[in-house]
Amino acid sequence: MNEITTSATKAKTAKHMRDSFGLSKNAIPQLEVPADFREMIDKGVAQARDAYAKAKAAGEEAADLLKTTYATAAKGATGYNLKLIEIARANAGAAFDYAHELLGVKSPSEFIALSTAQMRKQFDIASAQNKELFALAQQVATEAAEKTGVSKALNRAI
Repeated sequence: MNEITTSATKAKTAKHMRDSFGLSKNAIPQLEVPADFREMIDKGVAQARDAYAKAKAAGEEAADLLKTTYATAAKGATGYNLKLIEIARANAGAAFDYAHELLGVKSPSEFIALSTAQMRKQFDIASAQNKELFALAQQVATEAAEKTGVSKALNRAI
């Protein structure tokens, strides 16, 4: 009895699932796509693939450029920091030498003369150190700009 009820229900359902022309409502209609439309779709797909390939290549190039630039900047920063350490050592040595010389001072006029000479000497040393640091920073910036192609772009613009 259960089988009879089930097949009767399926028959009713199948009858409701058809439209007035006898076609199933779930059936996918077979439509003919015009050749011009198909050609336009094919061109669009080809253009999308081409754009994707170009974007992928540009992204990979940008990643390589960033990697190179970062390596150059890291190398430059290391060099700059080493120069700062060298300068700090030299300045500390000069300060200890000055303190040692102060221990041998016998009069106020000798103290003033020694202090004046030390200040002049330190000013000259600090000026030279600043020039070295500036030149090093400029060199690092130039190398980083060359690696990124900024200089090429500027040369093309000029």
